[in-house]
Amino acid sequence: MLYRIISKIFSSLTGGERYVFAGALLLAFISGLFLAAGWWNKNIERVPADGGEYREGAVGQPLHVNPVLIAGNDVDRDIAELVFDDLAELAESSKADDGGRTWTIFLKDGVRWHDGERLTSDDVIFTLDLVQNPETRSPLFQVWQGVAAERISELEIKFVLRAPYVFFADNLKDLKILPRHLFENVPPANLKLAAYNLEPIGSGPFKFLSYDKRRSGFITDYNLTRNDEYHGQKPRLQNFSFKFYPNETELIQAFNARKIDGAGGINPKNISRLVFDEQAATLRLPRYHAVFFNQSVHPALKDKNVRLALTQATDKKRLIGEVFDGRAVVADGPLLLGLEGYEPASFPEAEYSPENAEKTLLASGWKNGEDGVKIKKTGDRELRLEFNLVVPQVDFLIAAANSLKEQWGRIGVKINPVVLGADEIGKNVIKTRNYEMILFGNVLGGNPDLFSFWHSSEKFYPGSNLSLYDNKTADRLIEDIRQNPDAGVRRKNLAALQKLIVGAMPAVFLFSPNYIYVSRKTAENFNTRPISTPSERFSEIERWFVKTSIKFKKSDA
Repeated sequence: MLYRIISKIFSSLTGGERYVFAGALLLAFISGLFLAAGWWNKNIERVPADGGEYREGAVGQPLHVNPVLIAGNDVDRDIAELVFDDLAELAESSKADDGGRTWTIFLKDGVRWHDGERLTSDDVIFTLDLVQNPETRSPLFQVWQGVAAERISELEIKFVLRAPYVFFADNLKDLKILPRHLFENVPPANLKLAAYNLEPIGSGPFKFLSYDKRRSGFITDYNLTRNDEYHGQKPRLQNFSFKFYPNETELIQAFNARKIDGAGGINPKNISRLVFDEQAATLRLPRYHAVFFNQSVHPALKDKNVRLALTQATDKKRLIGEVFDGRAVVADGPLLLGLEGYEPASFPEAEYSPENAEKTLLASGWKNGEDGVKIKKTGDRELRLEFNLVVPQVDFLIAAANSLKEQWGRIGVKINPVVLGADEIGKNVIKTRNYEMILFGNVLGGNPDLFSFWHSSEKFYPGSNLSLYDNKTADRLIEDIRQNPDAGVRRKNLAALQKLIVGAMPAVFLFSPNYIYVSRKTAENFNTRPISTPSERFSEIERWFVKTSIKFKKSDA
């Protein structure tokens, strides 16, 4: 009808009048569009909707998706974060008594495993027994030594510690619980052989669905689906899948081809290779890398001036620029910015200056040899500043080692990087402390407990005191920090401890890399707060969504 009216009017007009009329109609149409768009924006909003699938890309393979066995495999940690609950998530409440020596945990009622069985305190005690059994070879073994668990009821457990430990609540977050009814007949020594390590049954927000494997054994896809019976806030996502790639190049190609929606741990040098419709989140992790000195293996390292000179000759900002494209922060000691008690110990004499490094060595009697490497005669022997530096087979660590080799070479120190795989370093290097120097990382977690890294009792395996640092005053400070509930006293002790360790020059502290996570803009509500481990990026997975719906905005009236 409207078309006929407009057509009749149009046919009655002259040529010039038709142009004017057509222009007026077009203007009215455009104005109508703007008015409609304005009304839409004012009255309609998009909100998260349930459903959809998120596809996470990763380099690596799942090996043991079993929280008792997970060691350094980030893929296993990521999947376990979604499939299993930790004890803090399962607790309805917790109570500390006896100055923090006794902890009572009350579990939520009605929590069920993915197979429908009820989760009780028996599962918690069973999991702890596995961790504490040396035949299990759990990486959590050291953390839970000296902790006794007592079953009070089906939903209540009491933990008794040898001594008060103010950071015990963090241990609860690290202990993910296994279902007793599935593992109780598996000998601890055979735990790694259980089929449930790749087809896990947990109590978390997502449950195992399937995985796809090539004939070569390479797992390409690992699929999870929402646990609709989850005891906490249920995820909006219906499915969550991991897609695995042998290297970062193929991972980036998959991201650019929109075969995956997100990926974590991206090498900062590769960010520029990504297409430009992604969002990159920079997350801070409490970990640092350093070159640790084993003074008992190479006598030249006993000379504190040698260790000082190496620190003075290290351009950390250049390292961060070259290796991480600036996406890292300088590590200046055993604690990092953001952790309780962090206070950088100020030692101006240790600041970057190759000239001062040369002077330090010359003042200590080191002179250039025929090949430019510093030498020093002590009695009837000649010491030479040439060191083997053990480096894990990780791209950014190899790049850092090569940069240090060049920097330290300028002051007459020769470095021979020895690149080894993670297994060989663990079994044949760290376990035996068979190294002169090692470039390695310390993961601190969410609290400032430095016991495993710097207490003298941790000098030898399975401890992580890689510098074999031994100082009784430091030991007393570390022990008091672990037990003292007074935050003010802890901060004072932490400041003194940092100054003591940095002043002893047991290592050259280098950098703390940022964790880079890239995702499509469709993956909304990604949390960018600081995290303790890479898998903690999923700590608010219930807020993630890929689908939206529209609704009318509420009136202000």
